Amino acid sequence: MVNLKNLKKVFLTDEVETTAINDVSLEINQGDFVAITGPSGCGKSTLLNILGLLDGPSSGSYYFEGTDIAKYPEKKRASLRKGTVGFVFQSFNLIDDLTVYENVELPLHYQGMPKDERREKIESVLKKMDILHRKDHFPRQLSGGQQQRVAIARAVVSNPKFILADEPTGNLDSKNGAEVMKILTQLNQEGATIIMVTHTESDVQYANRVIRLFDGKVQSDIVRKAS
Repeated sequence: MVNLKNLKKVFLTDEVETTAINDVSLEINQGDFVAITGPSGCGKSTLLNILGLLDGPSSGSYYFEGTDIAKYPEKKRASLRKGTVGFVFQSFNLIDDLTVYENVELPLHYQGMPKDERREKIESVLKKMDILHRKDHFPRQLSGGQQQRVAIARAVVSNPKFILADEPTGNLDSKNGAEVMKILTQLNQEGATIIMVTHTESDVQYANRVIRLFDGKVQSDIVRKAS
């Protein structure tokens, strides 16, 4: 599904050239649950932004379903991103002035889905996340764990090709963090492809593949049985 070849990302300022990703080649298949980990500054966030079509590489190839999209301009990346990637962020990134229902509705609204069809999909995914009873509440009325459930619901409601999770338990206590990881595991078992960036070793254990970065390069890429 995703195939990166000799990917490189260089950030330039007036005085400094910083190589964040250096000659990264890897393939991610449908149904994988990948954890990308490594120390701060190793290139995890940069790689996530490229995978999520939020940024493009300086050089190299990014094949998505057989098409090299590495040189796509922002407008074309945004169009592809809309139906391809579901995002789950550490800080939830919910819109404070929208209800739970309205937050989850956003991706479907952007896709132009009819209202009745939207309602059916939203209520189904909120029920699955055990948050349907909070659909008329605002994010500030929810606990951190509940907010992340809403964020996951928003990420999966449009059936994206893959889910990108950026430190999904970073703002949660251990109990809520474990619950979120179990939800992601369940989604993966149901066929979702998940790419997770994390520095939390306990979260890494849920993945069936672990990619460790160091100084912008792949240090190891290990397929393992998820716990």
